Amino acid sequence: MAQHSSDEGSLAEYLANSQSARTPVALFLRNTLAQVPTVFGRLAFLASLRDATRGRYSHEALLRLLGPEDTDRALSNSHYQVFAEWLRFSLSEQKADLDEYLGTAGASRKAMDYHHLVPPTARDVERQLYLTDLETLLELLKYEHGDAFSIPGA
Repeated sequence: MAQHSSDEGSLAEYLANSQSARTPVALFLRNTLAQVPTVFGRLAFLASLRDATRGRYSHEALLRLLGPEDTDRALSNSHYQVFAEWLRFSLSEQKADLDEYLGTAGASRKAMDYHHLVPPTARDVERQLYLTDLETLLELLKYEHGDAFSIPGA
């Protein structure tokens, strides 16, 4: 189970406090991600910006600001930072965040693609921790909600 550590900041804290936070790109990312209320939602959003076929991240506004290489790099870094933030949560924090995410309109479809939310830069141990935690949480939700909650592929 992942533990949240108070001396390790979130992506939002990093972007707010780092020197690069004053750049237009960091401000754009911070403002965009701030519109997503949950860490799991941010993880799903950032994963959705990656074209699995090409293995590259893309976002129209960032492409205009940065070009394809720097857009890919910025979104890849953000995806990993949000993923690491999720892993630092305790299982109960992950459950609360996932519950909130699933309570938003249309979120349940994205939650079922949870295998694809892992950033490609994640280490195997991080990937396994994420999958173990999330599968535990999804089984708990299945237990809590009975047949009303199905988990394709789990």
